[in-house]
Order: sequence, then structure tokens, then C-alpha cells
Amino acid sequence: MYRIIRIPPEKGEEMRKKAVAGKFLDTARKIRKIKNDEGSFLEIPLTNSADEIVEDFQVIEQENPDFFDKSFIWEEFLKNHFSEAELAYVPSGWQTLGDIIIVRIPEVLEDNKLRIAEALLSKCPNCKSVVRDFGIEGQFRLPKRELLLGSRTETVHKEHGCFFKQDVTKVMYSKGNLEERKRMSRMGKGEVVVDMFAGIGYFSIPMAVHSRPKKITGIEINFESFAYLEENIKLNRVGNIIVPIFGDCSKFTPEGTADRVLMGYVGNTDYYLGQAIKTLKSSGGILHYHETVPENLSRTRPQERIRKAAESLEKKVEILETRSIKKYSPGILHVVVDARVF
Repeated sequence: MYRIIRIPPEKGEEMRKKAVAGKFLDTARKIRKIKNDEGSFLEIPLTNSADEIVEDFQVIEQENPDFFDKSFIWEEFLKNHFSEAELAYVPSGWQTLGDIIIVRIPEVLEDNKLRIAEALLSKCPNCKSVVRDFGIEGQFRLPKRELLLGSRTETVHKEHGCFFKQDVTKVMYSKGNLEERKRMSRMGKGEVVVDMFAGIGYFSIPMAVHSRPKKITGIEINFESFAYLEENIKLNRVGNIIVPIFGDCSKFTPEGTADRVLMGYVGNTDYYLGQAIKTLKSSGGILHYHETVPENLSRTRPQERIRKAAESLEKKVEILETRSIKKYSPGILHVVVDARVF
């Protein structure tokens, strides 16, 4: 567990100094500024030795902690084992999912990959395994990964009050989509929702846990992802809301039933726009359409694709919002367009 206290910004420097003096500041993690419905706060990272109450502030668990870059992390552990040239290639960051560390290690450091894994575990004592990431491949965007240290690759990742069980070598989970998952958790109250590319429940689970729609139909074609979708529905106790369907959404999407349709897949997502529009009720509804697109076309191409698909079905479109989720690759953005179709 990564522990923090959440305090007003004006108390930040005072508390940081006290944490340093008291030796309960976790110097491997960054002090992070956040903003929520209650205002702006600083998250001060604490060691596991900190008391449950620190200076009248309750100690809580931090989701998705931010670690310092390699200039801090690797200095002591690796300086006696790596040349200066090799240190330049040491990865500057990594991802933690549950108690598993996922890191990219360039080929030039192949002979030292286990030493890097050992260093990571020494800095992240709450983690149990280190997995090397080589990227994604195939239609289903499956991860290509190697277990370096530890005995397992399955974990339960907690995020925003939701639990996501997964095998990190078999399904993808993007840290960059965190804010979009949180945003979806505020949508759909009392509605009928269809998630055409449900995965392990990336968007359906937060929506079901926090907004409590009337019903979510979650469709997933990949067997591994579908198995974890079923487990996560049970784990989050939302079996009365989410109905999982194994298969191709172009064949199994129920037509004319939804107030809201989630299209959280990137690839040839536009191919399914017609089916998504047919899924909405005849009176209309909301689409959340995801696409990877060149940055200079991000405000035109996705919107035009929605309009074209709607026009072919004699429907009208109101573009509500276009949001950039993250950089997908150099010059390419992952965006989501919210559109009302009627």
C-alpha cells in the first residue's frame, strides 16, 4: 500500500519539513497536487512506518503513485554496476498495476535486466513481481511481456474505488486512460448503456460502481479479457447491473435499446459507428467514440466520421465535446468524442 496524507497547499512545505525531520517522508515518490470537488490539495507520500494520523490528517492509500525519475531512483543501486553510457539507457519510469511493476528495458541493457528488476523491487517493497514490456501487438492489442522477477503475473489493481483483476501478460491496462475512466464513472445514472468493447471492464466497472446505471451490456470478443470481465463484475459486486456477452459486437450489440454507447477501443473503431448508432434508442442518445488520429486532424476527422455514419442512417448529430486522452505515439493522439445522435 502506498500511503499519503492529503493536505491544503498552504501547509505543504511545513508538512514536508516535518516529514523529513520525522523520517516518515517516502522520498521515492513525488509530492503531487490534485484537484477534486472539495478543492485543491497536496498529497504527501509517507513511509509505511507513519502513524494512521499525522498532524490531525488521516493517512490514506494513494492510487497510481508518481515516482521520481532515474536520476534519483537508480543512483545508489546501479552506479557501481553500470557504466555512464549504460546509465543513459536506464528506464526513467515504469507502471505499477496492483503489486506488479511493468517496465520497458532497451536491448542494450539485456544483460542487466535482472539487476534493474532487483533495483525496482528494492524501491517498491509493496510489489511482488517485475515484468518487462515490449509493447502491444495484433488486432486485440495484446501485450508482449516477459516475467523478470517474481512468481506470478496476475494481480488485482485498485483504482478509484474499483477492483480490476488481470494478468498483465495477457490483457492491456493503460495508466494514461485514468482520467477517462474516472469521467465515465460519473456518467449513465439510471440509463441503459452498451459497452461495445468492454475488455476487462475498463469503463463499465467504474460506471456501474459509482453511477449505478439501470443496465450495462458489456460485449467482449477476446476470451482472456472476457474471463476477467466476468471476474471483475463479481469482484465489484455489480452483477445486478452489468450483463457480459462474449462475442463480436457487430453481431451481438442489441439495437434500439441504449441511452448511451461506449466505444472505448482504438483501431478501426469507425467501422462500428453504424452499429453503435443503431444501438441507440430511436429517440436518440449519447456516443462516446474513441479514435487514434493525427494531431492536426483531431478536431475534424473523428467528428466527421460520426456525422457521416449518422447521415447514412438519416440521423442528426450534435458534437458535445472532444477530449484528448493521451499521446498514442509521436504525432498521434488518442481522443474521445462525445456526441448526441437523434
